[in-house]
Amino acid sequence: MNKPVNHLRKALLCRLAMAAAALLSMPAGAWAEQTFSFDSTPGKLPKTVIPVSYAIELTPDFTSLALPGVETVDVEVREPTAQVTLNAVNATFGDVSVDDSAQRGTVVTDPTAQTATLTFAQPLATGRHRLRIAFTAQINKFGSGLFAVDYPTKAGTKRLISSKLEPADARRIFPCWDEPAFKASFALTVVIPKNLMAVGNMPVANEQPAADNLKKVAFVPTPKMSSYLFVLTVGELERVTADADGVTVGVVTTEGKSEQGRFALDSAVKLLGYYNDYFGVKYPLPKLDLIAVPGGFGGAMENWGGITFFESRLLFDPATNAETARRGIFGIIAHEMAHMWFGDLVTMAWWDNLWLNEGFASWMSTKASERFYPQWQNWLNGYGAKQFAMALDARRTSHPIQQPIADHSEAVTAFDAITYNKGQALIRMLETYLGEQPFRDGIRKYMAAHAYSNSTTTDLWQALESAAGKRITGVAASFTEQDGVPLVVAETECAGTSQRLTLRQDRFAIVPANGAPLPAHSWQIPVAVGPAQGKPFAEILLQGNADIPAGACGDAIKVNLGDIGYCRVEYGPKNRAALLNALAQMPVDDRLNIVTDSWALVQAGRAEPSSYLALLDALDAGDHRAVWDQVISSFAALNRLSRDQAERPAIQAYARAKLRPVFDRLGWDGGGSADDDTALLRASLISTLGNLGDEAVIAEAKRRFAAFLVDPNSLPNALRDAVTHIVGVTADRTTYDTLLALARKSTVTNERLRYYLAAASARDAELARATLSLSLTGELPDTIVSGMIGTVASAGEQPQLAWDFIQKNYDALLAKQGPNFRDQFVPNFMTNFTDPAHAAELAAFAPAQSTSGGRLTVARALEAIAISGDLQARVLPLVATWIGAHKP
Repeated sequence: MNKPVNHLRKALLCRLAMAAAALLSMPAGAWAEQTFSFDSTPGKLPKTVIPVSYAIELTPDFTSLALPGVETVDVEVREPTAQVTLNAVNATFGDVSVDDSAQRGTVVTDPTAQTATLTFAQPLATGRHRLRIAFTAQINKFGSGLFAVDYPTKAGTKRLISSKLEPADARRIFPCWDEPAFKASFALTVVIPKNLMAVGNMPVANEQPAADNLKKVAFVPTPKMSSYLFVLTVGELERVTADADGVTVGVVTTEGKSEQGRFALDSAVKLLGYYNDYFGVKYPLPKLDLIAVPGGFGGAMENWGGITFFESRLLFDPATNAETARRGIFGIIAHEMAHMWFGDLVTMAWWDNLWLNEGFASWMSTKASERFYPQWQNWLNGYGAKQFAMALDARRTSHPIQQPIADHSEAVTAFDAITYNKGQALIRMLETYLGEQPFRDGIRKYMAAHAYSNSTTTDLWQALESAAGKRITGVAASFTEQDGVPLVVAETECAGTSQRLTLRQDRFAIVPANGAPLPAHSWQIPVAVGPAQGKPFAEILLQGNADIPAGACGDAIKVNLGDIGYCRVEYGPKNRAALLNALAQMPVDDRLNIVTDSWALVQAGRAEPSSYLALLDALDAGDHRAVWDQVISSFAALNRLSRDQAERPAIQAYARAKLRPVFDRLGWDGGGSADDDTALLRASLISTLGNLGDEAVIAEAKRRFAAFLVDPNSLPNALRDAVTHIVGVTADRTTYDTLLALARKSTVTNERLRYYLAAASARDAELARATLSLSLTGELPDTIVSGMIGTVASAGEQPQLAWDFIQKNYDALLAKQGPNFRDQFVPNFMTNFTDPAHAAELAAFAPAQSTSGGRLTVARALEAIAISGDLQARVLPLVATWIGAHKP
């Protein structure tokens, strides 16, 4: 491996500084008075012509993937104009006219701006007009716009089409005003083969026969909504339904899989009633479908009335799924259904307020999980979401929750852990600060005031303040309008038999060595303070510094009780020693908070690795899954950083020695529920110990996999992912071929993913090359091609091999994967490296710099590489030295 070179590192830091300067956001307070106004809402389209309603007819060709269509758009012209500009991508235009062909127009497209400008001989007068536009768009093979999915069945390969439009891909299906502030009604008609089912936002109004064994399916018009919420799925589908307070709730699947949607259906019915009550506004559409799509994109999309899911995220099959999979299925359904209110009924005006959609949906999902399944302990077990956000937020290239967004390419970059996870953590903190009932009352006011319209963050703060009678704007703005993580420095001082606690604010930062410090910020931080084993004696709003009574001299005082505040805490030596003595008696969420902050302080260079490693010695092998998951996460980071480094054998041996007693306590075949935290921790330990080279675990995994090939029932579902992963990592050619054969044989999406990704994990270079070659064929679902390449680099530990492959086959991969491969995947892939030479290669990779969104992602990736290189040089030697002196 190339060692860091000084001049390269200096060049990287210089480039990083320039990139960070380009990311500078609006100062705190800049949004403070910005309630929703259509005219002042950011965007690229002129606001002289506004759509009121669309009537769209599409005739998708499943063979050629052409998408001919015609649309009639009722518009409101706000001032006389001879030009109408709207969005369109990869479309050819036919006849364009206005007001029943009173005038015909010409069309000029701008591929870079993704617009089409219609020009008429005479200006359109102020008032209502009707445009008629004939066009032909394209059905994509990648998951944007309308896309095709080829999927295996027992009767052979079948094809369906579905859509994924957020943030700005409705323009790939039909010409439209593809910005969230341009809300309108959509009436869809689609002409399809008679044997297929079509699902849209609204119920079917009527079906009529059409020529050539086709039928014309017309849907009821939608309420006013943003264009990115439009949905169409067509294929050989089936549907199971239930009634929920007059709303028809359905789960739509490919043929033969509808029974696997029963858990999802039951969950949706429960959630609809809960959300109707919580938001105080009933779900307004007559139906809500959850649509399982066996490819195209890997997550879910909150289309109003027709939520699409990657199939394995929605369906539960007892024959192939672990019971714990219900947690993820319920969570993603709860998230997407929360969007029916936050995002669909009330929509952010522009992508700078995306967090109003995603932060709230993430928070509501966890709140709903706690309501219906408290045994899952979702706030505790989901701690990693906030940790990930704080790790990104501590960097120079972080951004405020509310961030300026210039165009659609930058909008894509906003779908990150700051928007989702920091947003979620902030909302939880604010709910605790205001009180659960006042917060809910404020949400109801907000929903009622902005239904079928758009909003800004300021609109939300005003509703919450009105309902709670308590100022919140200053508190919230200090977290939404500036980037960064607060650091609370806490220490106790005795005065006789009593003690006082001093609190001081700072900024928590993870920056590369020799990098300039981050600018200072100040926050208003709601934080609970109290004894480590008791109730808080103070809930303060920390603004700067504080000095408060803190019990008897020597008492262990915990800051951020319950880990509800969005901050890091650094304890002085006296209080830290007292806390470590009280660690075992703390509530688990506080103990976990101590562990996570300790590791973060090491990453930031504010604490020595020895302090974290010594803390691990105080943990009990029987501690909660969440605590050991954090330990596993830190060991995985050290293992990744030490790839090809001299410290790796010692680090792996130490990690195995610390984790093996935890695993031995659980065993391979422990009792208890298959849906408890023990089952999840067991699987995580098996995978981790296998990655760390535990020979006994690897041998047992191989034995169990061999038995599974003879008798599939011999391997519990809860262990299949972990066992298969280890078998893949250590695979020879025979085992590799067996994994591919299992993937090819299966028609179950989660099984296919399991076997393909296990094969991609092989650390044998020849097998890695075989996997990379496979990604260019038509065998792999396009959805997982990027994931397969990434797995070769990460789990397979062949990043250079994968990078060489990407560069050699870039054009072919871009054609298969679409623009996100260029703008997102390539920069993020490069974070597998830790050296300035590869950072320089990324900086020089011109395709990734072709859009503003791509340049933002490259800047963030460059900083991630620099931080990893710094940790590698600074932390690994100290860890190895400590291990040498403290054999476990």
